[in-house]
Amino acid sequence: MQTTIKSPISFSGCGLHTGHKATVTIRPATAEHGIWFSRVDIAVGDRLIPARWDAVLRSPLCTKIENAAGLQVSTVEHIMAALAGCGVHNALVEIDGPEVPILDGSAAPFVRGIMQRGLRTLAAPVRAFEVLKPVTVTDGQASATLAPADTLRIDFEIDFADTAIGHQKKSLVMNNGSFARELCDSRTFCRQSDVDAMRANGLALGGASGENAVVFDGDRVVSPGGLRHQDEPVRHKMLDALGDLALAGAPLIGHYTGVRAGHSMTNTLLRQLFATPGAARMIVCDSNTAGRLPGYGLVWDEIPAVA
Repeated sequence: MQTTIKSPISFSGCGLHTGHKATVTIRPATAEHGIWFSRVDIAVGDRLIPARWDAVLRSPLCTKIENAAGLQVSTVEHIMAALAGCGVHNALVEIDGPEVPILDGSAAPFVRGIMQRGLRTLAAPVRAFEVLKPVTVTDGQASATLAPADTLRIDFEIDFADTAIGHQKKSLVMNNGSFARELCDSRTFCRQSDVDAMRANGLALGGASGENAVVFDGDRVVSPGGLRHQDEPVRHKMLDALGDLALAGAPLIGHYTGVRAGHSMTNTLLRQLFATPGAARMIVCDSNTAGRLPGYGLVWDEIPAVA
């Protein structure tokens, strides 16, 4: 059955790119509501923004959504990953600024907050998009694919010249609490040269420091405290992919493979999926199918204690 959060939970902090302070509050919602954002700092006009693939303004650095009136919220990928990874199907996400707080750079604070509140079951069956035939998008050496599968599986591969990152590859099925257990505490990462370039262009104003990101410089991990996982970068790319795939508007049942892919490419893949006749269909999940969706089987003891 569909779910929502039992009671509101708030998070406050700075946006990674804008540096603006904001508070985001996840509130319960009714069945069939889906996930919507609301800009509560805006006094008049349409404040609601759908968390959906066709509302995405494609960007290489984060995922930004916009409504028909031009109102935006950026860096939604981590909170979307947390909602999907915890199995939350309906919520109203209120925010009093243009960018979701980066917190520690991972989805773990959101996951722990959601699980502290708990989930409420709603009187409506879960609907999901089932991938029926493969779709692929490419851009140079980067590619992203969705193919048929009986659950959501994410495979990711990255390759960086910085030896502290290098070549990393990981595969994970997203049910039985695996997102919270394996991915949610992995932080966003960047190279020192990228930080310098972003700041020169008015981005990364909220930090990109050891408190909210992993910074690499050649063969060194610059951030104090080092890594939470030896392969933390590829785990974070998988976290981002789950958050971006959650913008399908319903859980996805399929096999996602990303090779050097980013936010923009994953959104292009969703657009290709829904533009390709016969590539996907919406199904009503029986109990067996629902048991294979992200969030099913998650228990508190499996959530990393870093947040």
